[in-house]
Amino acid sequence: MERGSVTTPFGRRPMTLGMLSSQITASRTQAERSVDKWKLFRWLCEAKTVVGVSDRSLAVLNALLSFYPGSELAKGSGLVVFPSNAQLSLRAHGMAGTTLRRHLAALVDAGLILRRDSPNGKRYARRSHSGSVGEAFGFDLSPLIARAAEFETTSAQLAAERQHLRAMRERFSLCRRDVAKLLDLVRESAPQGDWQDYALLFEHLTAPLPRKPSPADIEALLGSMERLRSDLTNQLEKLLNSGKTDTNDHQNGCHIQNTHPDSLSESERGLGKGSEPFLRKDAEASPEPPLAERLPKSAPSGAPWPSAAADRSTTPSQRPHREIPLPAILQACPQIADYGPSGQISSWKDLMTAAIVVRSMLNVSADAYDAACSVLGCENAATVVACILERAEHITSPGGYLRELTKRAQRQEFTLAPMIVALSRAKRGAGKEPGGMVLAH
Repeated sequence: MERGSVTTPFGRRPMTLGMLSSQITASRTQAERSVDKWKLFRWLCEAKTVVGVSDRSLAVLNALLSFYPGSELAKGSGLVVFPSNAQLSLRAHGMAGTTLRRHLAALVDAGLILRRDSPNGKRYARRSHSGSVGEAFGFDLSPLIARAAEFETTSAQLAAERQHLRAMRERFSLCRRDVAKLLDLVRESAPQGDWQDYALLFEHLTAPLPRKPSPADIEALLGSMERLRSDLTNQLEKLLNSGKTDTNDHQNGCHIQNTHPDSLSESERGLGKGSEPFLRKDAEASPEPPLAERLPKSAPSGAPWPSAAADRSTTPSQRPHREIPLPAILQACPQIADYGPSGQISSWKDLMTAAIVVRSMLNVSADAYDAACSVLGCENAATVVACILERAEHITSPGGYLRELTKRAQRQEFTLAPMIVALSRAKRGAGKEPGGMVLAH
């Protein structure tokens, strides 16, 4: 660089190597180079953390740029601006004089502007006879042009990092939601399973994140959360496959033969002519109690479905099991098929899966459904949910209705057969529903 291009600060301010480096960089600016000053200022705002300037310093720089005529910063157009501190303070939103001088020094130290001090330290310009500005003393903006490419590159890199971090956080949020709902599903589908390790890992991964997490932190958490989601998906797929092979109503199983001529057991349970529930084998083998003990003491008024007057006495070991055949349920309650896997129900497992979905849709609490499963059995509880879905427009509180049916089943005052028969008759259009069938609200 030429010796004459070096300027030193006025007064007691010392000359530093940083000032010399900024002047050398500014002197190497190409003469034909120009850049839009406001675009350059936006790049600086985005890259301020890398450049090392504060937002208040950028406000002072914005005021300095406003004193430059035109929108394009060019080497040959005179890059020195010379506003007074009073005018500069006004354009910096009324910044105090001491604060203004501190941020001007910060801009000089960051290498964004240069001082072109006059012999007496004042800021002014000499004009020619034509009125054009000749030599000027003030603040030189040429370092901005010299470092424009640097600011643009840094701004683009930071914008790409922010976009990548935002995308990673979105993926983490979606994956966290998936894992939370899959955990709820496995708890409802297989409450007897050991899911505690998955729940503990999920709680660890959802611990509060730092205020400004790095992309590496988010990527590590996302990888662990995606592996957890994959494990839960595999476990649920195994549950579905085991349900299709173990509880398929149409698959051949062990055929129980009984040569006793008076035996009532059947290889395929049906509705029958009566309204009594179909019990397990050990319940059928147990001696039948007297009729007086099997009759309910009193029938509740306004029962929503016809109660069975001749229900068998059931103990916890004699809980009803698959009281109604699956084809009869689907014929009486066709709407439940829309909520099964792939929009159809081909097994008891599909029916129980659809019942869980319908239970959530009808705002039936998990506690109410679990109580029904413990009293009626999982298959019968799913059947009751299917029946409630058929008459949902007539039931104000499906959750309360299910709890009431569960209480009646505990008192041996409820069975599924009359409910299915009533719905089947309604579907066949056989006229008015049986008397006494008033839905509880």
